[in-house]
Amino acid sequence: MLDRIGIPKKLSWGFLGVMIFMMGDGLEAGWLSPFLIESGLSVQQSAAIFTVYGISIALASWFSSVCLEAFGAKRTMAMGLLFYVIGTAGFIIFGFETMNYPVMLLTYFIKGFGYPLFAYSFLTWLIYRAPKEKLSTAVGWFWFAYCAGMMVLGAWYSSFALEQFGYLTTLWTSIFWVCLGAFFALVMTRDKYERKSTTRKEKLNELLKGITIMKSNPRVAAGGVVRIINSLGTYGFPVFLPLHMAEHGIETTVWLQLWGTIFIGNIVFNLIYGVVGDKFGWKNTIIWFGAVGCAVFTVLLYYTPILTNGNVLLTSIVGFLWGCSLAGYVPIGALVPSVAGEDKGAAMAVLNLGAGLSTFVAPALALAFIGPLGAEGVIWIFSLLHIVSAVIVKFIHVPEDKGTQRKAASLAS
Repeated sequence: MLDRIGIPKKLSWGFLGVMIFMMGDGLEAGWLSPFLIESGLSVQQSAAIFTVYGISIALASWFSSVCLEAFGAKRTMAMGLLFYVIGTAGFIIFGFETMNYPVMLLTYFIKGFGYPLFAYSFLTWLIYRAPKEKLSTAVGWFWFAYCAGMMVLGAWYSSFALEQFGYLTTLWTSIFWVCLGAFFALVMTRDKYERKSTTRKEKLNELLKGITIMKSNPRVAAGGVVRIINSLGTYGFPVFLPLHMAEHGIETTVWLQLWGTIFIGNIVFNLIYGVVGDKFGWKNTIIWFGAVGCAVFTVLLYYTPILTNGNVLLTSIVGFLWGCSLAGYVPIGALVPSVAGEDKGAAMAVLNLGAGLSTFVAPALALAFIGPLGAEGVIWIFSLLHIVSAVIVKFIHVPEDKGTQRKAASLAS
């Protein structure tokens, strides 16, 4: 049954492990920054902590897949677990409890290597194991587990745990959850991806492929650009959209509920568009449901509260549809590795780098243009970039494209 719905049976425990691990990782996302500020840090210091965290996430995202090629899947995921535990424990004991700001910066930077090495390495492992006809569906299941853990279960657990245990104890429990997730992914999962590289030179070459493949295979680099554009709204909207909503009668607390509604749609449609990608075509799904859909609903999400005088229901519906469209990019995880031949790990490294870089690019674009163009101008820039991503995907040719063209030409002759 698992194989029929797109989950490789040998890796089924890994999906549960990723979900639980990301639940532990994501439980602090909604409250840590305000808690640090209330505990004595300045807004700038809190922002700096999350900035260095984002840097380590981007670095780990880039190298997670090539580390899998160099060291093996389970060993790389175990490295991610180790970074998370050391970083979190060090942050609490040596950083927060003594309010040692430099130590807090260092330990949170270390923690940032955790989830990309764990989750994205599993995604690359999945890319190798899933049958090609079910590849997009399998990737959809991965993003379902990832987002359900980080965006939903982590927030729900925190809302309960903070009242029962308090802030610091809740933060300590994150280590329990990530270890439990690692148990399912690393111990219960019997499949083992053997590393290709054995000598030190081969390992170094695999690590460098995460960089050199962008020159040797421009289609992979193009896929990385699409992956950055994919997440523009996810990381860019929170910079300015809550203020826009508040100006038109949608208060911040309501906006947070709306944001949750958006990602419920995203989580569900991660699965749906994974299946659609295998049936309708990876490129077609990305172009029409992902890129064009996001371009349209990005603009509508801005104008709906203006045209409806802050109608929450209609704005929530548009937001839900934007979240669904965001999931239309899911097949990019199947498309790009397919054009990389044997270098799937390096291709996934570029995609993961794109995911990490979007955490910087999106807010940077918003902050750069919000002054001269306003929120409306930023929205149109985001929308047009989604159209650009559709054009890029159109020109990422997979081997089947050329084979199909030759077959059609021979039939016509």
